[in-house]
Amino acid sequence: MNEDIMVENYFYSIEHQRTTTIKIKRSVFICTMEYADSLEKAKSFISRISKENKTATHNCWAYILGEKGDIFHCSDAGEPSGTAGKPMLNTMQSHDMTNIAAVVTRHFGGVKLGVRGLIEAYCASVKNTIELGKLKKLIRTVTILIKVSYGFNDTLLSQIKNYLSRIKDTTYTDEIVHTIEIELKNFARVDRLLSEYQSRGKLKFNAIPQANKILD
Repeated sequence: MNEDIMVENYFYSIEHQRTTTIKIKRSVFICTMEYADSLEKAKSFISRISKENKTATHNCWAYILGEKGDIFHCSDAGEPSGTAGKPMLNTMQSHDMTNIAAVVTRHFGGVKLGVRGLIEAYCASVKNTIELGKLKKLIRTVTILIKVSYGFNDTLLSQIKNYLSRIKDTTYTDEIVHTIEIELKNFARVDRLLSEYQSRGKLKFNAIPQANKILD
């Protein structure tokens, strides 16, 4: 496979906690959703929201973790099996989400919704919260430190601009020092380009070997 051609399947999350409320046949469903990039953070969030709503009838939850969304779990928290946690999880997965945790708090209003009604209610609660704002793309990145002369700086930036996620920092002394982030999928091509310029004495660079996930 050509290392310059990598198919990237992006995943999404949210940047800040968000909450929505819907009322269905006198039952109130409150969905609270938060970014969580570890099992510890997901469990801590679920515990916190459940404790804040300990008088509620149910606090059902679901989370998805991992770079490819391959770690996930959910709970019906006392609702009939398969009517709450799984619909919540399915709804988040249908939006290609990961690093996300959600709790739907239900205050029972005295009218039973039935299995289909519960599934639809928990799906709608999560869907409304997802659609409350634009989702953030999760990007795997590499950070590169580049030292370049003033005379070659414009050429360098024009060559790498199509691969940049962002320029994190730039300092100006006797030379220019850029700290840049690029998507991991572009690293092989950028590494070759910078290595060629370095061999010609045009610049010096150091790629930090850690790939991070950032919110775009």
